[in-house]
Amino acid sequence: MESSAYGASLAGGAFDFWSFIKRPQTIVRLFSWLFSIVVFATIISEGYINPAGEPTAKCMFNQNDSACSYGIGIGILAFMACVAFLVLDAYFPQISNANDRKYIVLGDLCFSGVWTFLWFVCFCVLANQWSHTDQGGVLADAARAVVAFSFFSTATWALLTVLAFRRYRQGMDEVGLGYSDPASDHTSPYPSAYSGAPEGYQQSPFTASSAGQGGYQPPAY
Repeated sequence: MESSAYGASLAGGAFDFWSFIKRPQTIVRLFSWLFSIVVFATIISEGYINPAGEPTAKCMFNQNDSACSYGIGIGILAFMACVAFLVLDAYFPQISNANDRKYIVLGDLCFSGVWTFLWFVCFCVLANQWSHTDQGGVLADAARAVVAFSFFSTATWALLTVLAFRRYRQGMDEVGLGYSDPASDHTSPYPSAYSGAPEGYQQSPFTASSAGQGGYQPPAY
């Protein structure tokens, strides 16, 4: 029962790399991993400029350093989370305990849901700050790429949330169908409680009615 819970194959089977790569969850997670690299790498490499008369570099999004820091932080954490969950997805079929699988799927569901929201906030913040920025040239292309891939990341993490929720529902259904209460199992050869006299029982011939029939009779002399 537990070896096939939450949509995974039987525990102990050989790892099939190509089947793992072709899974929708793996494909979407790889896209999320790639999009996160584009966001934080672009901001780190091209997201800071030196305005005229300013000794320090400023964020290209309306010179708001918090916007760049937020995008970098969300992107790096998303990158690390994608790597961690890819490893867990590859190791998942080897886990035979249904509770351990449940915790992994719940962790994936919660994290994906939170990061969907955080990526959406990142997209809104960066798009708003860029709309108030007067820049052009190569810098504009980099900024638009960051905004666009923040939106794409929102979509991919939302899809990961849906896939994780489906895995959780599927796992709960599989565990529920595989469980049977021993107290309600009518196929058991052992009786659940004493049900009276055993089959084939016959009353003893030496009963009080036959022994005392006719009352006491004195001996005749």
